[in-house]
Amino acid sequence: MDRLSGVEERLDGSLDDPRALAGNLRDLARVNRWLGGLRLSMAGIERLAPGRAPLTVLDVGTGGADIPLALIDLGRATGRDIRVTAIDERPEVLAAAVRSTPRLSATGELTLHVADGRALPYPDDAFDIAHCSLLVHHLEPAAARIVLAEMGRVARLGVVVNDLIRGRRNWLGAWLLSHTLTGNPYTRHDAPLSVRRAYRVHELTALMTAAGLRVERTLTDPLRHRTMLCARARNGSS
Repeated sequence: MDRLSGVEERLDGSLDDPRALAGNLRDLARVNRWLGGLRLSMAGIERLAPGRAPLTVLDVGTGGADIPLALIDLGRATGRDIRVTAIDERPEVLAAAVRSTPRLSATGELTLHVADGRALPYPDDAFDIAHCSLLVHHLEPAAARIVLAEMGRVARLGVVVNDLIRGRRNWLGAWLLSHTLTGNPYTRHDAPLSVRRAYRVHELTALMTAAGLRVERTLTDPLRHRTMLCARARNGSS
């Protein structure tokens, strides 16, 4: 299956239906929780910063910010000070996230900002880890390399990328799940399309290498529909 480009997902469009947008963000949080996406991100962050406290994380393209909240909850449960700056380039997405999950605006360890991953408004080495989940498949290769390079620039320890794997079986699974478990129009449209736009593991590895990152660990979920790559910047700690 060739990668599909030049086709827009609903999340990349006008976002003119706030109720559907909020529902889509909730669907994505369920997918992260139920189908292993959250576990992959946690594994990558722990690989680069085992037990580190305090720990600062930049979450790029945060969407509903469910992974930042899970990280903060983990820190509270284990006595670790974990602080997350979560950014998204669409203010409509952050507004919908707060409406859907009010605790986002009341969590002291979490900061929400509108920012573009292609030009992060932070100095070099501003965070321990830069992380993104379900972001890279939205980007064409040139834009992906820019975002990944920016993530490597602001991360002292390294970068964690968590995304879908393109494939016919994965496309069918996304279509079935999105058409049986939810009636949300954004989710039904975007889920199978996201798989068509996703990269294979070797393609993600090549993008990260081209962005100046040294891939250290790759994990794939048991269903082989999603992967996590953690990498260190060229000048990062080993």
